[in-house]
Amino acid sequence: MDKRNLNLDLMVDTLKAAAEPSRLRILALLSRGDLTVSDLTSILGQSQPRVSRHLKLLFEASLINRYQEGSWAYFRLADSLIVGDIARSLLDRLDYADPLLERDLERLSSVKLQRRERAAAYFSANATSWDVIRSLHVPDGAVEDALLKIVGRKPFQAMLDVGTGTGRLLELFSPLYVRGVGIDINRDMLTIARSNLDKDGITNAQVRHGDVYSLPVDRESFDLVTIHQVLHFLDNPAEAIREAARALRAGGRMLIVDFAPHELEFLRDSHAHVRLGFSDTHMRDWLTEAGLMLEESLELEPKDKDKLTVKLWLARDPRLLIADPALTSRVTESV
Repeated sequence: MDKRNLNLDLMVDTLKAAAEPSRLRILALLSRGDLTVSDLTSILGQSQPRVSRHLKLLFEASLINRYQEGSWAYFRLADSLIVGDIARSLLDRLDYADPLLERDLERLSSVKLQRRERAAAYFSANATSWDVIRSLHVPDGAVEDALLKIVGRKPFQAMLDVGTGTGRLLELFSPLYVRGVGIDINRDMLTIARSNLDKDGITNAQVRHGDVYSLPVDRESFDLVTIHQVLHFLDNPAEAIREAARALRAGGRMLIVDFAPHELEFLRDSHAHVRLGFSDTHMRDWLTEAGLMLEESLELEPKDKDKLTVKLWLARDPRLLIADPALTSRVTESV
């Protein structure tokens, strides 16, 4: 369905699927973020079987995507280039002052408020632990400035954030990508991430439940993959890097953020850190094994030498560099 144009029959089927009031309302709601059947039932005031029927027809027409998260199924507007564009074009022409649409959006706001309240409760319960870690390294603002600098300002098509947590990197880079996906194993963190994306009005990103060792995404479908403060929790960081590398397109980049080697054993005992930081040698070896080329590394040292140094490693899938030996040489020399 991502061909340049749809043939006559497919175009008619697509328009037929959207040409029903409830289904058009569903498309309008999903354009503002991921929702479950339960969410849509509450907003539309319709029975679950009826809403499920509408969703089935929209899914069969490729107007929406569906993904499973435990016992819940989430739906969102299609990412496909052609059918997704058709849906967005129709929605751009809707009059959102229509009383029915106004009521839908009011109820959607209520659903998102409930999400934020759940997210706030989880965040409050764990804030002390996170504050301890933040106090051990340079401020988050300095890290984010470094992230923006190393990635640059050039727009790209798709971003994958592995271990997305609160979804902060999806927020940070949202002006640059067309489509963003965050993956996390912790459903409470996904609640926080969805709440944060909703709060900031970011509709070009979604978050999904998944394992870093088996990412629920297509291979070779992302231009930037980020792994932010995740690897130190893992028994096998090398395998996580290899799995993330499979999601990169030719020439795509991987950005890893973690700690330099340290001796703060209490992080292992009290905060579930499996690895006490990573050396450049280890990181380079793992990236090379994953088929990537390390382009740049950067470290952010705290004023207090007894605290943690944050490291950034930027690597690239070298397949587009093979045809240009001079470019490959410059990348190697810059590391």
